[in-house]
Amino acid sequence: MLTELSIRNVAIIDKLQICFGPGLNLLTGETGAGKSIIVDSLSLICGGRASADLIRSGEEEATVEALFNLDGLNLLQNSLRESGFDVADELLVKRCLSRSGRNRVYINGSLATLGQLSDLGRQLITIHGQHESQALLRPEHHLLLLDSFAGTAEQRQQFNTAFDLWRRMSEQISDFDQQEREIIRRIDLLSYQIDEIRGASLKGSEEQHLLEQQRLLSNAERLSSVTGSGYESLYGSDRALLGELKRIKTAISDAAAIDPALASLHAALEEGYLQLEDTALQLRDYASRIESDPAQLKAVEDRLDLLERLKRKYAPTVEEMIRLCSSMEAELDELKGLSRSREEIENELARQFDKLKLQGAELGDKRRSAASLLEQLLAGEIRQLAINHAVVKVAIDALAEPRSNGYEKVEFMFSPNPGEPPKPLAKIASGGELSRIMLAFKQVLPEGEAPTLVFDEVDTGVGGAVAGVVGKKLKSVANGRQVFCVTHSPQVAAWASRHIKVEKHIENGRTVTSVDTLDREGQVHEIARMLAGEQITGAALQHATEMLDTALI
Repeated sequence: MLTELSIRNVAIIDKLQICFGPGLNLLTGETGAGKSIIVDSLSLICGGRASADLIRSGEEEATVEALFNLDGLNLLQNSLRESGFDVADELLVKRCLSRSGRNRVYINGSLATLGQLSDLGRQLITIHGQHESQALLRPEHHLLLLDSFAGTAEQRQQFNTAFDLWRRMSEQISDFDQQEREIIRRIDLLSYQIDEIRGASLKGSEEQHLLEQQRLLSNAERLSSVTGSGYESLYGSDRALLGELKRIKTAISDAAAIDPALASLHAALEEGYLQLEDTALQLRDYASRIESDPAQLKAVEDRLDLLERLKRKYAPTVEEMIRLCSSMEAELDELKGLSRSREEIENELARQFDKLKLQGAELGDKRRSAASLLEQLLAGEIRQLAINHAVVKVAIDALAEPRSNGYEKVEFMFSPNPGEPPKPLAKIASGGELSRIMLAFKQVLPEGEAPTLVFDEVDTGVGGAVAGVVGKKLKSVANGRQVFCVTHSPQVAAWASRHIKVEKHIENGRTVTSVDTLDREGQVHEIARMLAGEQITGAALQHATEMLDTALI
C-alpha cells in the first residue's frame, strides 16, 4: 500500500507531500489544479516514460519519492531480496529526472535500473488512465479478460509452449531442403578437411625434426669437408699434428729420464695426445657418415612445404591442427546425427500437432464454460450501474488454424437496449457505458492486480444517480485494497475513505499546487462546491451532507 508520496519540481508542483490510506482515496479540485500531475508522478514511480518537459520551468531536476507498506506482500519482498535490495516492512522508491538526461532510480537507497523499477511497479500499482476503458475497444484484449476470469493461465501457457514447438517444426519442414543442402555442404567440407589433415599423418614434434634434417642435408658437403679436413690435419697427413705431438712426447719422455721434474709435463702431453687422437677418430667417423643425398633433401623439403600449406589453411602450428581436426570430427558426427529424412520430421510434426489440438480443445472447453457465467455476472453488474436492460455476449469463434493463444477468437458483444441484438462493443458502447463496463469487469474478475489501483477520471461521461452507483462500485473495488480516483463528480466523491483536495494558487508570481486532506466539514464544503460552483448555497451544503450520510449507510 502507498502511504506517502513526495513530489518536487514536477510541472506546476514545486514541493508537495501527500499521505494516503487504505480504501478509496479520492482526489478532487478544479481543472488544471494538478490532479493529473499526481497521477503522472505515480506513473513515474511505476517506471513509466519520463520527459524533461515534466521538469518545472526554471529547475534542472525533478524528483518523485514514494513510500510503500509491504505488510503481507511476501512474494514482492522475496523478489526484492533476490534482486539484491535491502528489504524491510517499508519500501522507498525514488526517481530523479534531469534536464541533462542523467536520470536516476533508487530502491531502498540503492541505485537501480529502469527495468527493475518497471518490474517492481507492476507489482505495486496498476494505473487505469482516463482512456483505460479504450482497452475494451480492442478485441485482441478480450481473450485475455476471458482467460483471466476462466483461470486458464497455466493451460494457456502450456498451449503457447506446444504451439511454439509446432511452429518451429513447421518452419523446419518449410526450410528442410535448404537446411539439408547446407548440412550436406558442411559435411562434405568437413570430410575433405579431415581427410586432408589426417592424410598428412601429423605428429606434434615432427616439424622440428624435419627442420633439423633439412639443415643437415642442405649443408652435407660443407660438413663432410670440414670434418675430413680436420681429421687429415690431426692424424691423416704426413705433417699431421698428432705425429709432431708424438715426437715431442717421446723427446720429453727421454728428458724426464734425466730430470724427473719433466715427468708431469710428459704426462700432460700424453693425456693431450690421447684426447686429440680420440677427436681425430670421431671426425673421421662423422665424415664417413655424411653423404650428400639430394633425393632425401627434396623429400624433407616437400614434407615441410606440405606442413606450411596446411598451417596456412587451418592453424599456425601442427599441434593446433591436430586439435582442430578432433574438433571437426566431433562436429561432423553431430551433423550426421542431425541429418534426418523429411519423413521422420513430418511424422514428428504430426504427433506434435495432435498434441496441440488436444490441448487447444481442453482450453476452448474451459473458455466456453467460463463465457456463459461471465455473461451473467457482467449483465448483473452493468444493470446495477444503471444500464438496466443491457445484454452482454461473449462471442467465441473457432479458428481454422491455431494461434499462440489457442483456437478461438473472442469479442465482447453489447446491447444497451431491449430488442436490439448484441453488436461489437467497440461499435455500440458510449464513453459512459465503457466506463461502467470496465468497473463491472473489476467487480467480477478475480483479484490478480497490484494492491494499489489508480483510476483517473473513470467517471467521465456519467452523472447524477449513475455517478453515485459508480462511486459505490469504486468503494466496493477498494474493499481490502487501496484505490485512487481522480474525479469531478460529487456523487463519486461522497464515497471517499480519504478525500484529498488539490488546489493551485499564485506565490511570488509562480503557480504552485497544494493539497489538503479533508475532514468531514471540508468534505461537505468541497462536495457542495462541486455541486453548485463557486457560490456555495445552503441548499448545496445540505445536499452534500445528505450525500455523505447516504454513502455511510
